[in-house]
Amino acid sequence: MAQKMVADELVEQARKATQLERFDSDSFHEGLEVFLGDVNACTYTEAGLERVRGSVVGALATRLKTTAYLDQRPELLKRAIERPVFVFGVPRTGTTLLSNLLAADPNRRSPLTWEIDDPIPPPTRATLFTDPRALARLEAERQMLAARPEMGKYYRNSAIYPNECMFFVMQDFKALVWESRGVLPNYRDWLFQADLTSTYEYHKRFLQLLQADAPGVWNLKQPSHALWLETILKVYPDARFVWTHRDPLTATGSFCSLLSLSHNAFMGRVDAKWLGENCSFQAVEHAERIMNFRDKFGEDKVIDVHYADLMRQPIETMRGLYKALGDDYTAEAETAMTNWINDNPQDKFGRHEYKLAQYGLTPDELRGRFERYSSRYTVEAEG
Repeated sequence: MAQKMVADELVEQARKATQLERFDSDSFHEGLEVFLGDVNACTYTEAGLERVRGSVVGALATRLKTTAYLDQRPELLKRAIERPVFVFGVPRTGTTLLSNLLAADPNRRSPLTWEIDDPIPPPTRATLFTDPRALARLEAERQMLAARPEMGKYYRNSAIYPNECMFFVMQDFKALVWESRGVLPNYRDWLFQADLTSTYEYHKRFLQLLQADAPGVWNLKQPSHALWLETILKVYPDARFVWTHRDPLTATGSFCSLLSLSHNAFMGRVDAKWLGENCSFQAVEHAERIMNFRDKFGEDKVIDVHYADLMRQPIETMRGLYKALGDDYTAEAETAMTNWINDNPQDKFGRHEYKLAQYGLTPDELRGRFERYSSRYTVEAEG
């Protein structure tokens, strides 16, 4: 039997690896304990368990380094995060595409994959895309896709593309990225009821670090921002919200398929029954919580963008979004977006294929669960 992982031991490993002691807060500790409780009850491959251990220590180490850097430059914590744009929705509804188009605008700022993974020291505006750390990641990415081109079917990403906030909020151990790494029902249930105030406070600290020498109006993408919109408003009172819409049946099936990759990577097997139950629950909950937020704060508190429109008329859709945001839409932005679209055609790496039945789901069952959503919004059906 594999040795059980203990939170305090992993914390000490991170301290030893970084030669740093101080965390800005112990807010991560409860989530880490709940997560490890489920991990220790789950069956992993030996390599998968080491991946879990490495990712936990890595997240803790990055938080230690972030704390140390901000201790050296405390004035950064006084700099505002003004009118950030949060992109969210049911998972697999086009948030990545929309995020990439926003990031193409040189007048906007997005957290890039490489700087999320290696934030110390933060880049300057001039080195966002040319930092040696970014170039090294691009070369590793090139080699990975050359060896496994099918990986591009599932998640379109790059070292110099924007990435999800979950890859830094995970350092507070209240994030669905942890839940995806196995069959972890207790952590899932705890997380969906948790108070994420500390998580979004850390989210703000991390952005204040990244914007130290590369400021701008932030574009922030993560489907599960949908679950905690009121909390986001507490931390970012002038936040702007954008909801991506797509056929929920297609989105749910794609969500199951994506998480099956994580199951294989960590457990060496796919628990299709759990994925069907869990992903459908999560997908419905995302939609429900956004609708509840709108019922409380008003429809106009959230801007709607439809995946079908983004696919058919991306530039026209982006013009409309900028108008709704109240932001300037420039010729420079349009050219950059057009170039990104031309460089990244749909199915560039092949088509992502999946079937609901693989996960014990039926269209009729899912339609019933999304009835409130489907009766409120006209979303183009797929398939």
